[in-house]
Amino acid sequence: QRKNPFSGDNRLVSKPAHTHRGDPTYGRPPEGSRTEQRGKDAHSHVGKEVEELCLIIRRTGEVGEDGHVSVTFGQLFETYVTISNKVVGILLRARKHGLVHFEGEMLWQGKDDDVVITLL
Repeated sequence: QRKNPFSGDNRLVSKPAHTHRGDPTYGRPPEGSRTEQRGKDAHSHVGKEVEELCLIIRRTGEVGEDGHVSVTFGQLFETYVTISNKVVGILLRARKHGLVHFEGEMLWQGKDDDVVITLL
């Protein structure tokens, strides 16, 4: 369509050239685009959900001998599922950022209800 003289679509003319691996802009939306803004908004939203999860753990958990607050997955699931149905995904994100610790790769409702989640 870029070479078509009858095409009235101006969006195609302003598209940037393809980037290659190693280029700092590879795999990223163009600066200032709506796609970039949506990504930033999503990142901010997930960050707020992680903060909220940590506050709920602090409220519902118990302080252990080491000074860290801990709660079982079953108890956290019952409390947090009324707020968001993404409790496991948010827990994984919190662990990735070093905010919580629990054993195992994934947590499953029912099976992992006794797994202890520690707020770091």
